[in-house]
Amino acid sequence: MQLRELPGKMKAALRGSDVPARVRRFDGWIERASSEGAGSGLTDYDHAETVREYYDLCGDLMVFGWGESLHFAPLSPNENLEDSQVRHQRLMIDKLQLQQGMKVIDVGCGIGGPMRRVVREAGVRVLGVNNNEIQLERARVLNAEAGLASMTDFLACSFMDMDSIPDGDFDRGYAIESTCHAPDKAAAFAEIYRVLKPGALFWGQEMCMTDRFDPADNRHLTIKKDLEHGIALKDIATTGEVDRALEAAGFQVIEGVDRADSENGAVIPWYRPMEARTEILDRSLIRFPLGRKAFVGVFRLAAALGVLPKGSGDIARLMDNTAEAYVAGGRTGVFTPLYCFLARKPL
Repeated sequence: MQLRELPGKMKAALRGSDVPARVRRFDGWIERASSEGAGSGLTDYDHAETVREYYDLCGDLMVFGWGESLHFAPLSPNENLEDSQVRHQRLMIDKLQLQQGMKVIDVGCGIGGPMRRVVREAGVRVLGVNNNEIQLERARVLNAEAGLASMTDFLACSFMDMDSIPDGDFDRGYAIESTCHAPDKAAAFAEIYRVLKPGALFWGQEMCMTDRFDPADNRHLTIKKDLEHGIALKDIATTGEVDRALEAAGFQVIEGVDRADSENGAVIPWYRPMEARTEILDRSLIRFPLGRKAFVGVFRLAAALGVLPKGSGDIARLMDNTAEAYVAGGRTGVFTPLYCFLARKPL
């Protein structure tokens, strides 16, 4: 997405709604979730709705700043972010041993960046599951523009309950930075397990707290809370908890690797695009600290002039705070968005 396209995309996505009120409500989601079942009488908190609101509010800015593949990747010298994402997606394709004609499920497909690479390079059919209608519509348009509409389908639902899909329907599956949003990780993996065929491989990329995380360290706890708030994560699991949730669902864990670790091929810190300007591109301006803060001011002015929806500056501020939490998690080593696992549903 180019900068000139951003105002129109944001206006269409936010549809004249009260954006400042929506941002304020999003800012309070952790308090609402914590109040549920704590004697407050509140029993209607829906985390899936919080995640939908997060992507409704921030989705267009995320695509502008990060590209069509909304995920982190191990970074290498002489590559821009997009090149690293492509290399990472090809690693996933290789690990899944995809073969032409297979049926594959993309769990939490976003706007379909990885999906389009998988279809083009592996010749498989992919079903994208997503509970965000704005993202699904964008994915349909982009797939059609890429000439891939006949090889892709979409299902609007939560991946916690894909009851319209029969048992054992897919040869392979993957979930890239999506099941980290699950309110119950083991239940999410169990539902994915159900729709895969016996012997099917499943690749996932999870956001996790690392072994360096110390729950007795107030600084670590603050970073975790800021990340949970800004990314709409009800909890952030450790890598071990992810493995145990997979096994509880019935999967055999073949490998689990933190690909943010330099011992596993990461040469440049995964958070570098949010820490310093590394590319001479318009979209890189919104990634690094001074650029992000400048965008907050520019968006506030553009909203006052009617170029952007009222409250757009609040969205930019929310994303700036989240980027700072990402960088803090990366610098301290207590957080990784690159815990990648390969699991199998037993025969």
